[in-house]
Amino acid sequence: MLDQNIKTQLKAYLERLESPIELVAALDESDKAAQIKELVTEIAELSDKVTARFDGNNTRRPSFGVAKAGEQPRVFFAGLPMGHEFTSLILALLQVSGYAPKVSDEVLNQIKGLNLKANFDVFVSLSCHNCPDVVQALNLIAIYNPNTTATMIDGAFFQDEVEQRKIMAVPMVFQDNEHIGQGRMTLEEIVAKLDTNSAEKDAAALNAKDAFDVLVIGGGPAGATAAIYAARKGINTGIVAERFGGQVMDTMDIENFTSVQKTQGPKFAAEMEAHVREYDVDIMNLQRVSKITGADQTANGLVEVELENGAKLESKTVILSTGARWREMNVPGEAEYRTRGVAYCPHCDGPLFKGKRVA
Repeated sequence: MLDQNIKTQLKAYLERLESPIELVAALDESDKAAQIKELVTEIAELSDKVTARFDGNNTRRPSFGVAKAGEQPRVFFAGLPMGHEFTSLILALLQVSGYAPKVSDEVLNQIKGLNLKANFDVFVSLSCHNCPDVVQALNLIAIYNPNTTATMIDGAFFQDEVEQRKIMAVPMVFQDNEHIGQGRMTLEEIVAKLDTNSAEKDAAALNAKDAFDVLVIGGGPAGATAAIYAARKGINTGIVAERFGGQVMDTMDIENFTSVQKTQGPKFAAEMEAHVREYDVDIMNLQRVSKITGADQTANGLVEVELENGAKLESKTVILSTGARWREMNVPGEAEYRTRGVAYCPHCDGPLFKGKRVA
């Protein structure tokens, strides 16, 4: 299953395990189950801290769960987490053992405080470059909130379920069998969606902010560049973004940015955010603007920016940098069938259309 080079790398990662873990497989008589058994066995052979068991009771078979020794699994893989999902597997092994994730204490505390009991399923394809972020986010929620579970489901392993749920785009997320989202989502986005009090708390914090000299609306490359230029001059600058990085976050390879021969969208966005933060720019992420009132219409002569959560920000100057989005053809049914037949990413969604007629 794993070649020697991958085994060597994985063995090095497993040396970082904080405590013993178990891989608990729930199998059937299929060839796919044999592949999962082989993978689980090979991983266990690489570390004394990993035990393989084959007495799992997960109803979705074949699959395997990851758990601390003596505990019940809450992180599951229904399929072979190879390709882009191999990193998701490595992180699950480490984080279940107690290895600290690269996430702020604020977000971890928010996860622990989520008042819900839920089972999350995320359907993926192994060629999808947007899927691992969602899988890893849901796994982390399941690890730090004992009332939740997370299952990565490879659509190629469970074609009948894909057909039944009419899944035509990945990643697609379900909470207790109810569809709650699709496409690339960060951990912060998912937690905000699950935390019913987050909008109210965010609004209170945003309302308390002093007026900005420059407020940039939009967190793509243009908005980030505008903020850097303003902040470098000592101007009090903020960015309001629905998702910092914008469409770049959904882009696999970027090969046309001058001086950078090739990079990947998420990496580019992370470096862009780090650059912006070097200049003490106030980044207000996951916020959507609903209304802008010009300075000539306000009592204090400042531009007022109202957000969807009800918060209001003020600034002497506002720069609009609303960015790009997927190009639409504006044909009948396009919006209605988005993620149900209309897809924008051949890498992510292409495998779901194998053997089918497409336009």
